[in-house]
Amino acid sequence: MNNTPRLLAAVDMGSNSFRLMIGRVDEIQTATGPVSQIFQVDALREPVRLAAGLTADKYLDQPARRRGVEALRRFGDRLREFSPDQVRAVATNTLRVAKNASEFLIEAENALGFPIEVIAGREEARLIYLGASHDAPACAGNRLVVDIGGGSTEFIIGHGYSAKLMESLYIGCVSHSRQFFPSGNVDEYAMKQAELAARREIQVLVRQYRSAGWQQAVGSSGTARALAELIELNGMNDNAQEHGITREGLERLKRALIKAENTNRVRLVGLKPDRIPVLPGGLSIMLGVFAELDIDRMDVTDGALRLGVLYDLLGRSHHEDMRTVTVDQFMRRYGVDRAQAARVRQAAQRLLAQFPDPANERREDNLALLGWAASLHEIGMSIAHSSYHKHSAYIATHADMPGFSKTDQARLATLLLGHAGKLGKLSGRGRFLDWRMLFSLRLAFVLCRRRADVELPEIRVSQRADALEEGFEVRLPKAWVETNPLVEYSLGKEADEWERIGIRYKVVYV
Repeated sequence: MNNTPRLLAAVDMGSNSFRLMIGRVDEIQTATGPVSQIFQVDALREPVRLAAGLTADKYLDQPARRRGVEALRRFGDRLREFSPDQVRAVATNTLRVAKNASEFLIEAENALGFPIEVIAGREEARLIYLGASHDAPACAGNRLVVDIGGGSTEFIIGHGYSAKLMESLYIGCVSHSRQFFPSGNVDEYAMKQAELAARREIQVLVRQYRSAGWQQAVGSSGTARALAELIELNGMNDNAQEHGITREGLERLKRALIKAENTNRVRLVGLKPDRIPVLPGGLSIMLGVFAELDIDRMDVTDGALRLGVLYDLLGRSHHEDMRTVTVDQFMRRYGVDRAQAARVRQAAQRLLAQFPDPANERREDNLALLGWAASLHEIGMSIAHSSYHKHSAYIATHADMPGFSKTDQARLATLLLGHAGKLGKLSGRGRFLDWRMLFSLRLAFVLCRRRADVELPEIRVSQRADALEEGFEVRLPKAWVETNPLVEYSLGKEADEWERIGIRYKVVYV
C-alpha cells in the first residue's frame, strides 16, 4: 500500500503577485461518507507586479516579462517532481488583455515546465468563490465574496460551495494606483476621484447583488488581507478586539495615507514594502465596494483563487469536472439532439483511441475535449442551420463556460468550426488545432450522418508520416460501404478536402 501523501499544486499568475500553493489531500470520514479536504503544506509568493509592466497600448514590457519568467523558473524548480495531473497554472487579467500575451506564455511555460491557462473573468470569479467558501467562516445563507486583484476585482454571491452570481470588473490595485496615485502621491482630491471611479464601475451590479442579498461579506486574497492587517495592527477599528475590515477602519486608514501625502512616508505597523505602491489603489476600491454595496463589516480569508484551483483540480480527478456540468447545461440550453451527440461522441472517441498517445498531453484530456466537442457540435443550429458550425464555434469562443480556460474554449471552438465544411478556414488556428482530434470528429460526423442507431463495422484509422507519404488512412469493409453509398460518396469528398490543404487522406476498402 502506498502511504505517500497525495499532493496538488496551483500556480496563480495574478496581475500583482505570482503565487504557488501546494496542498495535501486528506480523505476524512464523516457521518454522510468520505469528504476530501486540502491542507496547505507549502507556499511561495513573488511580487511580480505584472500589471505595472503593461504599456498604454496594452503590451507587456520586457522588465515585467523578465520578472514573471524568473519567478516561474523558481516555481518550476519546486515542482520538479510533480506530474502534469498534479499541477494547474492559471493566469488572470493582465494576460487577458496584453496583446503580446501569447509570446510571454511560451517563455512562461518553458520556465514553469507546465501548461498555463488564461482564464476568463467569470471563471476566475467561480474559482475564487470555490476557494473562499472552503476557508471562510461557516455561513447558513448567501455569502458575498470580493477579491481585489492587481488588474481586476471579482464579485461573487454564492451559497455553500456553489457560486450563483459572478462578475469581474476592470479595476485593480495596480491599475488604480498607477492611474490616480502616480509616484505614490496621495491627497484628498486624488483619493476622492479614485473612490468615485471605483463606485462608477461597481454600480453596474449593485441592484442585482442587493436583490440577491447576503448574510456574510468576505474579502479574499492579498488586498483584503493587507487592509485587514493594517487596520487591526494599528488599532483603527472602533473595537480593538474586532477582526476583519470595518467601514470606520477604512476611513481611518485613508486619513493616515492623506496625512502622509506620499506612500513612501506612511508609517504603519505591518505595512510590507511590496504592498506600499498598490496600497492607495486597493484602499480606494475597497472604499467604493463598502459604499456601493452598503457594507459595514467584512471578514477576510486567505482562501482565494489558488485554493479554488486546487479544489477544482481535485474535482476533476474525482470525476466531478465542472466542464462536464457546463457542457450538459449548454446541451439543454441550445436544444441539442442528445442521441445524435452521443453517436458522434462514441464514434469519434473510438477513432482517436487508435492513434498513439500524444507526446505532450494526456490521452484522457484529449478524449474528454473531443467528447465535449462532439456533444456541442450542433449548438449553432439554435441560431441557423446554414453555416451552423460557425455559430457553434462563435458560441464556444465568446460564451461564459465555467470550468473552461480561454485555451480550452479556443481548442473547443476550433474543433466545432472544423468538424464540417472546408478545412481552409482553419488557417491561423494552428496553436489550438490537433489534426488527429479533428480527423476523428469529421470522420465520426460522416459515419453518423443517418442519425440512427446503426451498428458501425470495424473501422481502422492510422496516421502516416514517413519520407514518401504523410497523412491519414481509413480502412473500411468493402461490403458495408457498398450498402452505404452516401458514406462512400462523403469519404471521397472528405479525401478531396484534406488534399486541398496538403494532407493526404487515403480510403482503403478491404
